[in-house]
Amino acid sequence: MKLKYLLFFVLLVNQTLAQPLQERELETSINEVTVFLKGAQIARTGEIDIRPGESRVTLKSLSPYLNAKSIRVDAEGDFTVLSVNHQLNYLDQLSQDHKVDSLNQIIETIDQEVQRNSARLEVLAEKQSLLNKNKYLSGQDGGSSLALLREAIGFFDQQLSEIKAEELEVQKKIKELEGKMKKTEKQIADALIQEDLPTGEIRIGVEAEKPVRGKFKITYLVDNAGWYPNYDVRVASVDQPILLNYKAEVYQNTGVNWENVKLRFSNGNPNQSGVAPELSTWYLNFARNTVYKRPNPYGTSIRKVSGRIISAEDQEPLPGVNVLVKGSTIGTVSDLEGNYSLTLPNNAETLVFSFIGLVSQEVAITDTRIDVALESDVMQLSEVIVRGYSSQLQGKVAGVDINNRSSQQDTEAKSIITTTVENQTTVEFEVETPYSIKSNGEKLAIGLKEYSIETQYEYYAVPKLDKDAFLIAKIINWDQYNLLEGAANLYFEDAYVGQSVLDAKSLADTLAISLGRDKSIVVGRQKKDQFTKRRTIGSNKVENLGFEIIARNKKSQPNKLMLFDQLPVSAISDISVDATELSGAMLNEQTGQLIWELDMLPQQQIELVLTYEVKYPKREKVFLE
Repeated sequence: MKLKYLLFFVLLVNQTLAQPLQERELETSINEVTVFLKGAQIARTGEIDIRPGESRVTLKSLSPYLNAKSIRVDAEGDFTVLSVNHQLNYLDQLSQDHKVDSLNQIIETIDQEVQRNSARLEVLAEKQSLLNKNKYLSGQDGGSSLALLREAIGFFDQQLSEIKAEELEVQKKIKELEGKMKKTEKQIADALIQEDLPTGEIRIGVEAEKPVRGKFKITYLVDNAGWYPNYDVRVASVDQPILLNYKAEVYQNTGVNWENVKLRFSNGNPNQSGVAPELSTWYLNFARNTVYKRPNPYGTSIRKVSGRIISAEDQEPLPGVNVLVKGSTIGTVSDLEGNYSLTLPNNAETLVFSFIGLVSQEVAITDTRIDVALESDVMQLSEVIVRGYSSQLQGKVAGVDINNRSSQQDTEAKSIITTTVENQTTVEFEVETPYSIKSNGEKLAIGLKEYSIETQYEYYAVPKLDKDAFLIAKIINWDQYNLLEGAANLYFEDAYVGQSVLDAKSLADTLAISLGRDKSIVVGRQKKDQFTKRRTIGSNKVENLGFEIIARNKKSQPNKLMLFDQLPVSAISDISVDATELSGAMLNEQTGQLIWELDMLPQQQIELVLTYEVKYPKREKVFLE
């Protein structure tokens, strides 16, 4: 009898366990996005009625690039969160972006316009045919009067001229429409390059004793998104403060659009290792047993690089590929044609090309143009169980700095307002205006801060390398502005003068920004024969070299010019270098660098002399130029 009851109990338990959990879809919306330098944290919120007992709520149609380990669930209500897990749904694939639908509507509109213009050409052809059929004149006496003939010729000339002129205009318009249609079709093809992707799903197991309304906030990281710092540097004149517009170039190709979300931009990178480095033992060995890594000889000379990124499989252009200068925050995203362009910082050596689903490439910077073909990568995404979850938010804010803007005239456009939040290890910019960013990989520039900074201006020239002088803006105590290394668009006296790099990684107290060339400061360097001579003294050769350096201020106001040159530095004791005339320059004995600090009056010209003597064994040869 006991055995009978035991079997009955086991069957009842098995039947109970075999019943599937009640599953309901949790409707959520994205309301906050924190964009990191690489990656983004998505915050979703939603509410749902939870029934008594165990059940499961599911978030569907999420990004396939969701980082399962980053999922965090915050819940409110009289129920218990039992488990959280993530999986990919290959049956419910993400629909194509709304951009494709809008592009298809554009093509339909263009096609209708082409048909209307083609119909107009047919009407004009019929009109010309009707004129041709009635161009022969006849009178009662079998001829036409001269006046009637002249009138007819004038009429036909006017009508045919109008018809031909309109035909040309209509044909030109049709050609323009067809060109626009081809470009639109190309955009659709670019948008459809990627295959349909599976959707991500988050399943949350819950248990409640009675019916309850549950509120959920779910946060997680996604790849294929990020931002790059960018700047607009404006200088009205050298007697006014510099205007620095701090911008974020944000991109996202996560597969899910961000509609009217609150944006935050963080200088953190959750994909970067947070493990502090440790020094290992440094073993000193003979040179023949030591591997020496030569520095990249091209990294210091190339200032701008551009190129095109294509697929290695079908040679089609790849839009939305991330291009990053390795070891910096300077980067960009390829456009719809796969093209990119980057201004490089000093000592840039390597570019990193990356895109989810493609094999990343690191390419040495050896030329001003670098084209890349990326190969497909096999993504092995599987279901990941997230065992930990939290029911409350944690973290402290160390300080808040609100960007107070002065009132402006009604005729000026208003800038967005942002708040700077300084956390313990990162800095975030909160954008008060909600933004919508489509999942198409295109760059969107968003202004973060605008600073008016008291600046010291001076000119910088190296006539040995370049005949132009460069205007340098020096910002003191620049670290208070939370700047990152990035490209800077330069505007001087309301004109665009080029692009530079803001080196925010500098450890100096003063941040120097190159504002481009100024033709009003003229510099020159010329070798002078009277200072140049060669002779032999005993077993040594002695060579004397001399140069004349000219600097002229063509401006109507005084300016400070920092002028640089150099002396050669001996690498061995058999070669000696001695300066004979430096015209008051400051000499760095270790590097041979010469610096003249010139306070130049308006229209003033200053002439400097640089001479030096080099002694070396007469059996050897030394290149001095």
